[in-house]
Amino acid sequence: MKALLKFPQSIFGVALITALILMVPLVAMQFTNEVNWSFSDFIIMGILLFSTGLAYVLITRFSSSLINRAAFASAIGSTFLLIWVNLAVGLIGGGPNPANLMYIGVVMVVLIGTYLSRFTFKGMERTMFTAASSVVLVGIIQLLLGMQHYPGASVGEIIGVNSFFAMLYSVSGLLFRYVTVKGDSESK
Repeated sequence: MKALLKFPQSIFGVALITALILMVPLVAMQFTNEVNWSFSDFIIMGILLFSTGLAYVLITRFSSSLINRAAFASAIGSTFLLIWVNLAVGLIGGGPNPANLMYIGVVMVVLIGTYLSRFTFKGMERTMFTAASSVVLVGIIQLLLGMQHYPGASVGEIIGVNSFFAMLYSVSGLLFRYVTVKGDSESK
């Protein structure tokens, strides 16, 4: 009941943090030409930030364990980072690049896996390891299709970017695994 009473405050907190983060580029635009966001950039980033924060609040509002919250924060944060970097600069090559569209599949794996797991720790563990495998598969496909020859792309970039995100999702999977094993050992 206590969590339900704090829910409106949490939504306000997420909105406030979103607004504060969006103030950074807004203020920077007043002092430099290096930051040049359009109105749509602010809208897209606002939606991304708010939905990420709201997802975390909704998923963890009944969880009292720090490790449970860390596992969900890692999963949500990894997906946020994947989307944000892809929208901001693209993960492969310079500028818009069709190779970056493959990462939509990874996000879909996370969303569908999370839905099918019903937020159980065992299901989320599988989802995160599947997401890590999906990122590796995307990297392999990019190399097999010769996308390292795209302007601004290289073999090192493709391997590095995909390894980084595979590692993030693997860490999330390991956190969920820890929670699952710890829960199983406590119930015995």
